Amino acid sequence: MSIENAKWYVLHTYSGYENMVKDNLLLVFKKNDLLDKLVEITIPMEDVVEEKNGKRKIVQRRMMPCYVFVKMDYNNDMWHIITNTRGVTGFVGPLGRPLPLTDEEVKRMHLEKPATVVTDFKIGETVKIIDGSLEGFIGTIDALDVAQGKCKVTVSMFGRLTPVELELYQIERADVVTED
Repeated sequence: MSIENAKWYVLHTYSGYENMVKDNLLLVFKKNDLLDKLVEITIPMEDVVEEKNGKRKIVQRRMMPCYVFVKMDYNNDMWHIITNTRGVTGFVGPLGRPLPLTDEEVKRMHLEKPATVVTDFKIGETVKIIDGSLEGFIGTIDALDVAQGKCKVTVSMFGRLTPVELELYQIERADVVTED
């Protein structure tokens, strides 16, 4: 895989077509024998608190509707193949030409996970959420999956204990004494 030359590109899609575009792009790359040029296709999601019928719950929502992010080793021969994929309206860039994201943009959008993550957390430990829609919340670790880089944390939200799944890079040890 030629991932050393791969960069992140943004595709614009029709509203609601993001998942279909992701699936179709995988098929197009496979059909055209270009899988060695593809690293990842992602639709950035975030956890959002939603209230419906008086009940609050956490749901996943697209951070940027109508956009799909593709990390690939792009060449000009691929433009026609990608832009003719069903659901794709074009690349985001000047005159619809591909313009890779800068390292700062990739970091700001959390498209790539940090290389090193502190993994010496323990179940029952109090942590502070430092990234995402729940930033600033304090919670307790209920489960750890170091291999996947994820954890389940219970936070007190709207007077109720609510479990949330987070990436390990989204938490840090809390040096706070919580009041009951």
